[in-house]
Amino acid sequence: MRILLVDDEEELVSALAERLTIRGIENEWFTRGSEALQRIDSGCFDVAVLDIKMPKIGGLELRKKLEDRCPDMKFIFLTGYGPEKDLTIETEIDGESDYLVKPVDISILINKIKGLFPDRRDDI
Repeated sequence: MRILLVDDEEELVSALAERLTIRGIENEWFTRGSEALQRIDSGCFDVAVLDIKMPKIGGLELRKKLEDRCPDMKFIFLTGYGPEKDLTIETEIDGESDYLVKPVDISILINKIKGLFPDRRDDI
């Protein structure tokens, strides 16, 4: 299982990456969508965890570009907006994607990733 993390908040994304690594989950992280797009040229990931609001390329736009290159990739979005914005966020993402409100609880993120791959739960 390989996870791509992209969030413009370096402290947050590096902490998530470290927590995933501690749990034996392979990952790479970036603070800009353009960096993630360059990296994806050398191989796809199973899941991309993307911040919805980032400068230049936001998570929703980045998802479209990543899907073009890696159609089997799954997506989880991160947002800094609280539950009052849930309805707006849900209309922006498709029914196959999910999202988490920051700050992210690592165990909830891992459970969401497991939920995307019910037949591979033991791999995560």
